[in-house]
Amino acid sequence: MTQCSDPVALALWHPIAAIEDIPADGKQKTQLLGEVLHYRKMDDTRVSVHHGDRKLPVTLAYGYVWTCLGTPERDLFDLPEYAESDRRNVCAATVGVNVSAPRAVENFLDMGHFPFVHTGILGAEPHTEVREYQVNVDTERDEILATECLFYQPQAAAGSSGGVMSDYIYRVPHPYCAVLYKSCPTDESRLDVIALFLQSVDEENIRAHALVSVIDTQSSDLDIRMFQQNIFSQDKPILENQLPKRLPLDPRAETPIRADKSAIAYRRWLRTKGLQYGVLAAAA
Repeated sequence: MTQCSDPVALALWHPIAAIEDIPADGKQKTQLLGEVLHYRKMDDTRVSVHHGDRKLPVTLAYGYVWTCLGTPERDLFDLPEYAESDRRNVCAATVGVNVSAPRAVENFLDMGHFPFVHTGILGAEPHTEVREYQVNVDTERDEILATECLFYQPQAAAGSSGGVMSDYIYRVPHPYCAVLYKSCPTDESRLDVIALFLQSVDEENIRAHALVSVIDTQSSDLDIRMFQQNIFSQDKPILENQLPKRLPLDPRAETPIRADKSAIAYRRWLRTKGLQYGVLAAAA
């Protein structure tokens, strides 16, 4: 038995740790959906995860260990860029945040906060306008895609020099994960990737795992990590001061604006799925 009674959340794959951070020996402990889990690295290609005496299913993907407290209904979403041989794949951060996973996804989708929260890096005044962009739900792949997202950024990435108009694509392939594709400063024909994989410790606390997959031959892994951790350190207090901690799914709960177009689609998508964990349900 588990404390979580949400069948949607129980059937999802959840990230619990960066593979490179697991010691070669010794049992490690974490929490997922209110449950204590133990995990151990068996060798370079195997990690075991247990909930009490029960062995849980495990997937190793995109630098992280993923597990499921129920029975997975589908494979983990595809991220083909991770397999490209010339990419720098960096597990950039794991940060604890006092907020629900859906709130963190919604913040990740919000371009409107760039000039005010990430001033001088991802945005700057007077470049505050969120231009019109497109949002669609791919029913075949069961994910959200926001395209034609343009925003001026003084320093778009660790390897950037000088301000650019960045082209963004946002993808939500999982209720607790989001992927950002953005203009690559060194190769106009390709896109850098930043992914946020959220571990729901409980309904109002997460461990946010960040993956950066970039075309960058100049920056060190430390440079890439420090850039991403700086961004997250600016987001963390904003997230932790949002109330309620859980994401309201009632369309009347919070006033939408154009910058919230992705958030509106995301909330509607979660309502359609029937997700209960980490959200406040819409009124009947």
